[in-house]
This record gives sequence, C-alpha cells and structure tokens, in this order.
Amino acid sequence: MSVQQVPAGFNAEEADNFEEIEKQFAVKAVQHMATYWGILEKVKGSSLRLTKLDDEIYEHLKTDFPEFDPAATINEDEMKSKAGKERWRNFMMKYEKKVDDYNFGTMLRSNPKWEYGEKETIFVPRMQFYAIEIARNRLGLNDWIYEQAQKESKK
Repeated sequence: MSVQQVPAGFNAEEADNFEEIEKQFAVKAVQHMATYWGILEKVKGSSLRLTKLDDEIYEHLKTDFPEFDPAATINEDEMKSKAGKERWRNFMMKYEKKVDDYNFGTMLRSNPKWEYGEKETIFVPRMQFYAIEIARNRLGLNDWIYEQAQKESKK
C-alpha cells in the first residue's frame, strides 16, 4: 500500500480505523524498537547520540520536568493523564520543525533496567522517547545492554 495524499475535507476524527494503516504503524514502531535495541547492543548508550539536538533536548527535559528521574519506572497513567499529556505536548511542540517524525508513535521501556516486553513497554510519541532515552543514555542507564551483549558474544 502506498502513501497517498489526504483528500480535502478529510476528517480524521470521523474516519474509520483502517486495519492496514494501523498494521503499518505497528510494524514501523516495532522496527524502530528493534533497531534501537540492536544499536544499544553494539554501542554503549552513554556514548550514543540519538539526534543532532541531544544537548538541547536533555537540558529542556531537565527544565520542563525537573522531577523526572530517568532511573525510575515511568508512571504511564500519570504521563498520559490530562495534565501529563498537556505538559508533554508543550514540550514536544518545540521540536515540530526541528526533529523528523517527532510525533510518530514508538515504543519506550517503562524502566531502563528492563528489556522490551509486553508489560514493560509504553507506546509514546517519538519526541518523548528521545527525551527519556537521551537522559537514560547520559546517565549510563542503558550501558548494561551493551555489556550484556558483549558477554553473550564471548560465550
């Protein structure tokens, strides 16, 4: 299926959920998740840059979410509450013209100590993923993935 121009007068709120489109979004999110995990197995997160704006995004996260602890388990209900959505939307909109696919859905581990899994993963906009994973990488919280992969490869 190819991507087509959205017809004039198209109302997304009233549109049917097209199963094929949903599947394509899911496939893209899973591909992104697998690619990121594969990179973390080959490169220490603490030496990885996810965007050209990592420094700016990290500082912005610390300013707008001073209470955020990258090592803690994310409270999905809090993040996706009305107030949480509004805070994150305000944060993300600053990158609308700066980061490609800033609003595209992707998978995020709710805790940096966990691998991706059904109960350990949250579906979030890409900009939330970038902000949180940049913070985790800066603090070395994802380095265990590289270290574990290196041990496995030597067996």
